[in-house]
Amino acid sequence: MNELSSLSRPVAALLVERGETVAVSESAAGGLISAALLSIPGASAYFMGGGVVYTRDARRAILRFPETDALQPGSTEVYALAAARAIRELLGTAWSLAESGAAGPTGNSYGDAAGHCCFAVSGPVERTLTIETADSDREANMWAFAKAALGLLEETIRGHG
Repeated sequence: MNELSSLSRPVAALLVERGETVAVSESAAGGLISAALLSIPGASAYFMGGGVVYTRDARRAILRFPETDALQPGSTEVYALAAARAIRELLGTAWSLAESGAAGPTGNSYGDAAGHCCFAVSGPVERTLTIETADSDREANMWAFAKAALGLLEETIRGHG
C-alpha cells in the first residue's frame, strides 16, 4: 500500500533535527512529493512550499525562468538541477528537490519513454539522478518518482554531515 508519510518520514526527521528547510518543484510526480512532505505533522517547520511545474508557462510563472531557459527540454538532469536551484533561491531554503519526467501511459514530447524521470537536489551540495521504470502505468510511475526523489533528498542530506 502506498502511504505518503512512509515516503517522507526519514527526510522530515532529518530536516527537523537539523533545523533545515526544503522547497519542491515537481512535474510528473504531480504533487505527490509535496503531499508526502506535508503528510507529517509539523511540516511547517521544514516545508516552505513549491509547485507542480507541468508546462513551459509554469516554468516562467512559478520558477521565473527567462524565455530561453523555459524552452529547454524538461526531462534532463540539467533541467531538473536548474529547477531545483530556482525554487531554492525563490523560497530561500537550505535544500530543494526537483523532478521532471514522463509518467505515462505514453512518452513525453521530448522523446522520453513512460517511466523516464530526472531528479535534482540543490543545497550545500548538489546531486542528480535519472531513473527508468520501464512501466507505462501512470500512477505507479508517479509513486515511483516520488519515492526516488525523496530517497535522493534523504541520501544527499545524510551525506552532507
